Amino acid sequence: MSPEGKKLLNIVILGFGFMFMFTAFQTCGNIEQTVIKSFNSTEFHGSGYTSMAIIYGVFSASNLIAPSVVTVIGPQLSMFFSGLLYSGYIAMFIYPYTWSFYTASVFVGIGAAVLWTAQGNVLAINSTDNTIGRNSGIFWALLQFSLFFGNLYIYCAWHGHDHITDKDRQTVFISLTVISLVGCFLFFLIRKPDPEPAPAEAAESLLQAESTESSSTASFCLPLFTCKMFGTNEMMLLSISIGYTGLELTFYSGVYGTCIGAMTQFGKDAKSLIGISGICIGIGEILGGGVFGMLNKCNRFGRNPVVLLGLITHFVAFYLIFLNIASDAPIAPEAGTDLQAYITPNLGVALLCSFLLGLGDSCFNTQLLSIIGFLFRDNSAPAFAVFKFIQSIMAALAFFYSNYLLLHWQLLILVVTGFLGSMTFFMAEGLAESTRRESDYDSI
Repeated sequence: MSPEGKKLLNIVILGFGFMFMFTAFQTCGNIEQTVIKSFNSTEFHGSGYTSMAIIYGVFSASNLIAPSVVTVIGPQLSMFFSGLLYSGYIAMFIYPYTWSFYTASVFVGIGAAVLWTAQGNVLAINSTDNTIGRNSGIFWALLQFSLFFGNLYIYCAWHGHDHITDKDRQTVFISLTVISLVGCFLFFLIRKPDPEPAPAEAAESLLQAESTESSSTASFCLPLFTCKMFGTNEMMLLSISIGYTGLELTFYSGVYGTCIGAMTQFGKDAKSLIGISGICIGIGEILGGGVFGMLNKCNRFGRNPVVLLGLITHFVAFYLIFLNIASDAPIAPEAGTDLQAYITPNLGVALLCSFLLGLGDSCFNTQLLSIIGFLFRDNSAPAFAVFKFIQSIMAALAFFYSNYLLLHWQLLILVVTGFLGSMTFFMAEGLAESTRRESDYDSI
């Protein structure tokens, strides 16, 4: 097999490994609050929202040490051991205890930072300037397919169940643990790419590039350098947009599925509809990621129209959710809520909103990845670490307040933050356009 073929195979294996792992983990996060409400044991007093707040809070802080871990033990072992932490978190639900639940949440937060840092490293060393877009698209598509399979399994497993029994829970989480472990062991199939033959001058350039990357990684490990990255005008503008993606990540991945499962007016299949909602979110993510990822190649109109489309899409979804879902649904007890919002609850509208949430999320994320990669191409590692830091901090905050706030207050926070984030993104895009024109002038 040619060196290019080996690199492409590594990307495919990476994508399948993440697909298996996040088929299990994203499904777990989507249903855990509903599952926790159904526990028959009075000894368990945990909250799924609090757990996810811990995960994202620790994830954010652990971004400072993750590059050092990946450098010491390598990306392959980093992904494997991080995957084991994910599997342990999922397995904890088979026989849950409050102390093990929150302890596992801390370890998953650490593992998440290492996992995503290693993933970026594997993607980079198996790509060139000409193939990075293609490889990122392949990885994104395979990762988002995880939303299909896990949620389809939940729908089939819980169809017709108005209460989740201990046996139902154990069957589901044993299966999810096995699926996650399969993803962990797939990482061992990734092989170090063969060095391409190069003349002396090219080899010297390669060594210089590696030295630059090592320097960037070392700098990233210093909190001082991270704070300096925070202080740039571009990152300060983008921070509100990034923070918004963290808030809406919490909403579509944990809160909205819980709301659908709590609506008794959707009938006895309401719990299984959480899986269908996740599938609709996945369709929106894959469609948006594929279309808007390809649009970056012909960036004729810039990134602003895509972000504006994402904002409008989310605003439509939020308004329909406000009309369709009862305000106490996020914090309703296991029996659900009998309250009605402003219209008779409609399942079709609820699933349409799931699709719109996924589509809008892909609009924001594809354009944020694009503009950060452009503005900070000389310091991409710390820039993307700051991106994950801000996003995970805001996700942790959102999971925390989801324990207490009614649905309409959560939607109001999303609307205000989304509007401000879009405005500041437009300003950052203006800076990017100025940088592009200066680069074109210098080259002339």
